Amino acid sequence: MFALVAGRFAQADSRARAQKYLLGLLSGVERKNSWSLAELAGESSPDGMQRLLNFYRWDAEAVRDDVRGYVLAHLDDPSGVFVGDETGFIKKGTKSAGVQRQYTGTSGKIDNCQVGVFLTYVSRHGRALIDRELYLPQKSWCADRDRCREAGIGDEVEFATKPELARRMLARLLEAGVTVGWFTADELYGDNPALRDWLAEQAVNYVLAVSCDYQVTTPTGPARADVLAGRAPARGWQRLSAGRGSKGHRLYDWLLIDPGPGERHQLLVRRSISDPTDLAYYVCHTAGPVPLAELVRVAGSRWAVKETFQFAKNETGLDHYQVRKYIAWYRHITLAMLAAAFLAVTAHTERIRTPPPPHPAPEKGAPEPILTG
Repeated sequence: MFALVAGRFAQADSRARAQKYLLGLLSGVERKNSWSLAELAGESSPDGMQRLLNFYRWDAEAVRDDVRGYVLAHLDDPSGVFVGDETGFIKKGTKSAGVQRQYTGTSGKIDNCQVGVFLTYVSRHGRALIDRELYLPQKSWCADRDRCREAGIGDEVEFATKPELARRMLARLLEAGVTVGWFTADELYGDNPALRDWLAEQAVNYVLAVSCDYQVTTPTGPARADVLAGRAPARGWQRLSAGRGSKGHRLYDWLLIDPGPGERHQLLVRRSISDPTDLAYYVCHTAGPVPLAELVRVAGSRWAVKETFQFAKNETGLDHYQVRKYIAWYRHITLAMLAAAFLAVTAHTERIRTPPPPHPAPEKGAPEPILTG
């Protein structure tokens, strides 16, 4: 696996340390920071590992491209979905690049943390992180250039919203010649008109979650998403699976509203079976007609990303770093992504080599286990 990126490390010392670092990320060590990885490598201090992240000359952006190519070469599928989402990294102090008190789903509250925006590839073969950007808050960071310089953030790095960071990563995909068949993300991204317009200009099909007050263009004028859903007849809802979970299929009731001729966007509504007042809304843009079940599948792909974050944090130390500098964050995160991608590809390879036994046929009258929303 290291041979994939070995050429990115011109110095023999940096190449050797990078290999040790990756082996440490793949090991069973509980905390995968510079101290523990150095100890595992037989070194008496973390200085060498810290130099790898902070000072050695190597291009984390090129390694990122290698990770993306590796994932797409092994997990690519015509039905694959690219998912934008962010995760938090809980930190102490005020020196780490981008850290501030902000909301993160990692803890479910406002916490002192860094936030990384990621692009994940999800297919039936597996899923893996393929790109990353560190979110830098405007007031506490980008407007304070002295603070930025102290954290190694160059003057050329300007403030970018999370949707802008997602667009930046998608643009890199397209520039690399990758076909982006589907993109999905939550309300933070779906509620951003600039991102939606850019995706449409790039001919990227998308299913983006939006807020209940999203304005849908109709022949009689704009209408809120929740108002349109409330007017829909009962026969318009269909019960479909948004994908398998650990306990079976995730079943919801779904409604697709087509605003009318000439309108390229459709409104997709998800309703919980157990609580019919619990609704979620998605705006869909496609180049041509797409079955409802396909839109539902794309919308459901986003849930896999939370598990992908958790896997990378638990198994390859995505959040175990102890670095403050901007460049060091990107370097650790990129190497952790490579390690996680290797595990995802290995798992897929093993499934091909040793297919799991077929599910036993359910007894007559016994339904398949489901998760009801």
